[in-house]
Amino acid sequence: MTTHTWQVWAIYMVLAANLSEEQVLKQACPSCDATQLCNCSSMGLDFVPPGITGKITVLSLAHNRIKHIRSQDLQQAVNLRALLLQSNEISSIDKDSFCSLGKLELLDLSNNSLAHLYPAWFGHLFSLQHLHLQGNSYRDLGESSPFSSLRNLSSLHLGNPQFSTIRQGNFEGIEFLDKLWIDGGNLSQYEPGSLKLIKKINHMMINIRSINIFSAIVRDLLHSVTWLEVRKIAFSIPAEMQLFRVMSSSFAKKISFKQTLLTDATVPEIVSILEDMPQLVEVEMIDCRLLGTGRWQTHIKANQSRTLRVLTIEKLSIEEFYLFTDLQAVQGLLSLLTKVTVENTKVFLVPCRLSQQLLSLEYLDLSANLLGDQSLEHSACQGGWPSLQTLNLSQNSLSDLEMTVKSLSHLRNLILLDISQNNFGDIPDVCEWPQTLKYLNLSSTQIPKLTTCIPPTLEVLDVSANNLKEFGLQLPFLKELYLAKNQLKALPGAAPVPNLVAMSIRRNKLNGFSREEFEGMQVGAVHLSLMECHRSLVVSSICVLLFLVILILVAVGYKYHAVWYLRMTWAWLQAKRKPKRAPLKDICYDAFVSYSENDSDWVENIMVRELEQACPPFRLCLHKRDFVPGKWIVDNIIDSIEKSHKTLFVLSEHFVQSEWCKYELDFSHFRLFDENNDAAILILLEPIQSKAIPKRFCKLRKIMNTKTYLEWPLEEEQQEMFWFNLKIALKS
Repeated sequence: MTTHTWQVWAIYMVLAANLSEEQVLKQACPSCDATQLCNCSSMGLDFVPPGITGKITVLSLAHNRIKHIRSQDLQQAVNLRALLLQSNEISSIDKDSFCSLGKLELLDLSNNSLAHLYPAWFGHLFSLQHLHLQGNSYRDLGESSPFSSLRNLSSLHLGNPQFSTIRQGNFEGIEFLDKLWIDGGNLSQYEPGSLKLIKKINHMMINIRSINIFSAIVRDLLHSVTWLEVRKIAFSIPAEMQLFRVMSSSFAKKISFKQTLLTDATVPEIVSILEDMPQLVEVEMIDCRLLGTGRWQTHIKANQSRTLRVLTIEKLSIEEFYLFTDLQAVQGLLSLLTKVTVENTKVFLVPCRLSQQLLSLEYLDLSANLLGDQSLEHSACQGGWPSLQTLNLSQNSLSDLEMTVKSLSHLRNLILLDISQNNFGDIPDVCEWPQTLKYLNLSSTQIPKLTTCIPPTLEVLDVSANNLKEFGLQLPFLKELYLAKNQLKALPGAAPVPNLVAMSIRRNKLNGFSREEFEGMQVGAVHLSLMECHRSLVVSSICVLLFLVILILVAVGYKYHAVWYLRMTWAWLQAKRKPKRAPLKDICYDAFVSYSENDSDWVENIMVRELEQACPPFRLCLHKRDFVPGKWIVDNIIDSIEKSHKTLFVLSEHFVQSEWCKYELDFSHFRLFDENNDAAILILLEPIQSKAIPKRFCKLRKIMNTKTYLEWPLEEEQQEMFWFNLKIALKS
């Protein structure tokens, strides 16, 4: 009996201890309750909270005050995929702290106080793909390689202001890296051959000041790096340029210079070296500084590269840009370039002779510069840019549309022209455009009225954010029309644009529209708010008494959300006729994406590209692209959510103000939350005040306070973790 009592007591103590640890974890991190994503960041923690179990796959302890990681802290977290410990005060880690994390794919220890790196930390991390160690206090990587067991490592970020030494053998065990970032601003010792052990690096980023060290590193990377990105280095001393000459033997296909200093004395040698690189395709310069005016001390003597095709220059600072020369020295090196971007660099003129040398140029971006009407006429002279298909002149100083069109009329291959965010004002009645032009962007150009100057060959026309009061142009080939942010009071007629399939007309002053206006029209996406769609004229003949009665009824109904309850009852009755869940064979999408039109740029150009081009790709359902034309909007929403594995809400201030987004949330309120379904994923695109969420979504408000949601980080370094977390959530 006594033995049995002791056994019962021991079992009770174990259960009580486990329960106590889980309570401590729940108190420290409320989001860890019943979820795989545990966000304990910015909680003021001094230690890793107990109770971290095997159900957690993503654990964030970032931005706390943790100083030490103990052996037992993560012992039970056997299914952890991502561990974020950045921005703490960690100075010591027990050697077996990570021994149970065999499934870990991402480890972030950046911005801590680690003075040494020990191989034992990483010895059991067989699945690790991403390792961030930058921003600590170690001076070297040790005598051997701390990464020898990381056979699946894909990206590595290391270095800090105290990092001074790289030794042979430090990278032993690593054969392939997608990204390698070395912050070596004060790197003073590099043993030759240290990086030669890595056979392939897709993208190498290095922050370095010493030309000697840079030359030694490049010598080891001649055949292994595809894209070399150099940051914060000064090419200012001509005598040092011979050390940079080793670059001419590199097989890199892309070279990027960021926050780099150049001078008139060193530019000729740099150009010569880049032209000699045997496989170089793209050169990129971002946030660089040039001391000089283009009067090279020696004439550029270089053989024209047979492979270089793309040149990108963004935010190049030239203090005396108004004295810059005509670049005659490089004119003979440009004939094979197909894509050139010179953005936000105070360009006020492209010399005619330079334009005439760009024989193969198909894409030219001169946005955010100082081009005026007269300088454009000289830049786009006869014989200049003969193969050009895409031209971006947005955010310049153009003011005369007739003169702009005349300057570009000889470009017989031009297909896309962006001249938005200039100040044209009134436009003429007749213009001579290139007959090949199909895409024209005239948004934000202060145009009060459209005339027959607009070319009839267009397939896409953007005249949003102007002062238009009407639209009546005959554009027989037009497929997409953007009229947002104008002063239109009526929709365009259908007859002048018979092939239109997409139209954006939000933020106008529409009084209403009738079905006859759309008769024969193939509109696939018309962006109208519910108020614009259902606004009706007030019947003046209604007696005063009846008007007051209706007004009172509307006020009472609005106060108690009667309209909302009627709409949701109808949606609920529709949903009840269908099975609770669609069969697996009917699941067509990984996620249905609910978002505001005002957030479409982020969703369609950033999130969709990241997820649909992932490996393996995710299939997303977007209302613009995947809703069935002609089908009632509620049916489209219901069917899309039921045919999707997850429902992804992109939350923002615009989202909670959007009627259509509220409608999608209305249905999810019944369909997902009432069924205790964990298929909703919340992305917080920007901070939202809790009072902005309608009170009638009580369960959604509760979930927002208890369920982990993903916040979009503005910092580029944290965005990789955001995409990792989102992909994990979509797969779960």
